[in-house]
Amino acid sequence: MKTNTLAPFEKRPQMFPTPPLDGIATEVGCGETVFAFERIATRNGLGSTARLKLALATGEDRETIYRLRHDVYGKELVQHPTNGDGRLRDSLDEGNIYLVASVGEELVGFISVTPPTSQTYSIDKYLSREEPPFPFDDGLYEVRLLTVIKPSRGRQIAALLMYAAFRWVEAHGGARIMAIGREEILDLYLKAGLQPIGIAVRSGAVTYQVLQSPVASLRQRAGLFAGLFDRIERETDWRLAIPFQKPASCFHGGAFFSAIGEEFETLEKRQTIINADVLDAWFPPSPKVISALQDNLPWLLQTSPPTGCEGLIKTIARVRGVNADCVLAGAGSSDLIFLAFRQWLSRDSRVLLLDPTYGEYAHVLGKVVRCQVDRLTLSRRDGYRFDPRRLEEYFEYDYDLIVLVNPNSPTGRHVAREELEGVLRRVPANLRVWLDETYVEYAGADQSLERFSAQSENVIVCKSMSKVYALSGVRAAYLCAGPQQLEQLRAITPPWAVSLPAQLAAVRALEDSPYYSGRYEETHRLRSQLVEQLCGLNLEIVPGVANFVLCHLPADGPHASTVVAHCRDQNLFLRDASNMGLQLGKHALRLAVKDAEKNTQMVEILKRVLRD
Repeated sequence: MKTNTLAPFEKRPQMFPTPPLDGIATEVGCGETVFAFERIATRNGLGSTARLKLALATGEDRETIYRLRHDVYGKELVQHPTNGDGRLRDSLDEGNIYLVASVGEELVGFISVTPPTSQTYSIDKYLSREEPPFPFDDGLYEVRLLTVIKPSRGRQIAALLMYAAFRWVEAHGGARIMAIGREEILDLYLKAGLQPIGIAVRSGAVTYQVLQSPVASLRQRAGLFAGLFDRIERETDWRLAIPFQKPASCFHGGAFFSAIGEEFETLEKRQTIINADVLDAWFPPSPKVISALQDNLPWLLQTSPPTGCEGLIKTIARVRGVNADCVLAGAGSSDLIFLAFRQWLSRDSRVLLLDPTYGEYAHVLGKVVRCQVDRLTLSRRDGYRFDPRRLEEYFEYDYDLIVLVNPNSPTGRHVAREELEGVLRRVPANLRVWLDETYVEYAGADQSLERFSAQSENVIVCKSMSKVYALSGVRAAYLCAGPQQLEQLRAITPPWAVSLPAQLAAVRALEDSPYYSGRYEETHRLRSQLVEQLCGLNLEIVPGVANFVLCHLPADGPHASTVVAHCRDQNLFLRDASNMGLQLGKHALRLAVKDAEKNTQMVEILKRVLRD
């Protein structure tokens, strides 16, 4: 994701001025999947008269390719003898893949990818398989026949074809790419990241160098040129079934499963670790939840749930005091974030996001939707306090969505309902506001804006039931908003979106508010005790209200990533929070609140690690 501190790019500059620069940073959601051709594509654009199409070759395209191969490799390069048919092909064409570039109806370039399933590569004609310094296994793909017709040379078509071949191999799980590159254009292959192995081969009048690279190395090199292929993508009609950009995965906590066993083979180890890198509740679910699940578990596992979560929605509506048509259920807040944002937003959208805040939002917006994200920065000097009145100066600008998390994660800071509601009443009707209230119950039973959002034109409250109801494992959440905001999302919500155990657990949890109220009070006591213990370690503690603590390690000490790694050696899993905001720096550490015994163990382990 490309980030800078310049003024935000304006989607419709002729209509809207640039928003204020103070406290805001900009990032263009260009993703990380680009290929290293440096200035090749920037010197010569595609041109303004026609858009380049990149697709898998059809049968008709292949006939065109065979004729072009005859003209280029027979007549022009004198690599192969010409023939009376005017067609050139070989046995590899039975199993290879051709990717073609076209302008209008004219094919202007192509490249061939030979998969390992073909059993034979073109390099077999020149070398024995013992000569190259890499294995010929089921992860090896060969890229060959990079060809652009004469009138189209000097443009970025060759670079795009090379990139398409790379993405094809990467998406199909390839581990290594090999190629034979003509010496006259060897620079193109080198800039792409392929490395010569020191062996040259000759075919007719043409000399080739044998090249190779692990796909992982090409991916790493690709990340250096994010802006280049982001621009090319906008100018290209990409018709391949694989995405132009490699989908990026979002990093969360949960590293503790590496100690337990990702296939759950050693669940008993959970007793010996402290999973403070995720914000699961330290307490168990309500006894009513446990009883309902235990008494009915076989039936719950074998039975289809209510298709549209009807009972769960009715319970939410009754407990929260809203109409049922103002509630949409989902399998956790992440499920709802991906559902809504991909439906509402496009690459041309523009979103305002607090910094720091929950990393899921920056990921979905920048890496999945890949729209423009402007960050409203919160000051460490002010303890990351957020004054909602700062939003008002951005209301007149061309935003499609504002995302707020309250209480915020990872800071734990909370804005009182009355204060926030007063500002949200003044948001223009055509500007959506997404309010994540995952931790709001820790701030107080009267602090949710659900009832406000149900009557609002444009405010959507997202409520996870994971952290405050101790239901992280079953995945249940919901949106609360005016029916007009949920109508479109309801149409694309699949049936049985929430499992039957999750629906039952959520209903019983909502019906037992006295149990959870007691747990929230106890959480505040535990948090205060943990903060007091941490203060003895010379840490800068951020004041908060939720079930976690954000702190900054000493600036002259180790980075959070180093501390986290050493704590893992002692079965303590903490969260390096440095990637959760541009303002946090490399010393930001987040700890989940646990019971008193585990909190003490956490502090003792952290003390030893910092001392050593």
